[in-house]
Amino acid sequence: MRKKIFVLLALLVVAVVALSACGKQSTPTAAPSSGQQAQPTKAAQPTAAPKPTVAPTPTTAPKPTEAPKEVDCSSPDVFCVGLVTDVGQIDDKSFNQSAWEGVKMAKEKGVADKIDYIETTDAKDYANNIQLFADNGYDVIVTVGFALGQATNEMAKKYPNIKFIGVDQFQGWAINDKKDDDLPNMAGLIFHEDQAGFLAGALAAMITKTNTIAAVLGTDLVPPVVAFKEGYEAGARYINPDIKTISTYHPGGLENAFTDPEWGATTAKQAMDQGADVVFGAGGKTGNGALIEVASAAKSGKQVYCIGVDTDQWLTVPEAHACLVSSAMKLITPGVFDLVQKAKSGDFPSGNYFGETGLAPFHDFDSKIPQEVKDKLKEIRKGLLDGSIDTGYHPGG
Repeated sequence: MRKKIFVLLALLVVAVVALSACGKQSTPTAAPSSGQQAQPTKAAQPTAAPKPTVAPTPTTAPKPTEAPKEVDCSSPDVFCVGLVTDVGQIDDKSFNQSAWEGVKMAKEKGVADKIDYIETTDAKDYANNIQLFADNGYDVIVTVGFALGQATNEMAKKYPNIKFIGVDQFQGWAINDKKDDDLPNMAGLIFHEDQAGFLAGALAAMITKTNTIAAVLGTDLVPPVVAFKEGYEAGARYINPDIKTISTYHPGGLENAFTDPEWGATTAKQAMDQGADVVFGAGGKTGNGALIEVASAAKSGKQVYCIGVDTDQWLTVPEAHACLVSSAMKLITPGVFDLVQKAKSGDFPSGNYFGETGLAPFHDFDSKIPQEVKDKLKEIRKGLLDGSIDTGYHPGG
């Protein structure tokens, strides 16, 4: 009996111990037995790296603008024309500007491949400026004005393969008391300024109310200026032998006689104070000063007129519109162009080449000019051209 009780107690103790052990058991840290592979902790999925932004296709860089090819005037296939001004400068709204327009026309019409000009500021530089074009292989060199005559002739002798055009440079006249023979590569573009002046004087005589007219002029050292003056006075007398004329030359020399608008204005005012109601301005910027002074008087209510020179100055001196009835034109632009064209074609004329002259349109004054005046001017022009009317101006003889 005791034995059974002992066994039962032993079993009871074993059970209690076992139950106690089960209540205290924790998760083992030991490696799992073989056959039970531990599941690794699942790592967090990394955030996907953003796809790289696709670089935009680069815009094709524009090709740099190619620098214009330098024109080589020494090439026989390139035709170059250079112009040297007198001290009146390229924008004198008269003489030099008209010649430059002729050179530009040669470029525009495809006659010249390259054109350029040099403005002369000192008369001592005439020869040097011509030399610059010669050194650079220019085919034609245009020099503007009587004052460049000697330098142009000397360079024409030095460079027989270059064609020279001397505007207002009479060939065969004595230069510094030495007569030069005509050169085969030199053409003097000259005009019958006396005829243009004659027409201007006739117009002035027919529109004056005071019977007094005036002329404000460049220096009398320049034959074309003298021709304008003599023709102007002769044309006025042709209409009215008793007309009074006040003609004044600039007292300076070639270096400033055509670049003095202040003197021109003062001289024009003096002439108007003496009763002149028509003033002819013939002297580059000096003459322009006279025109503008007369225009100022016209704007103030005075009944006065002015007449321009060389080109149609209605187009070049708008400040004179109030008085500018016409201009005594030397058609310099087409004359220069014609000679450049002949130089290229091989038909270059040496010696003197006469350009055309005439009066410019009346523009805003057209309705104020009586028809009988217009008819008389046409009649006079015809007589000048056919020789039945003589201006009386005969230089050198």
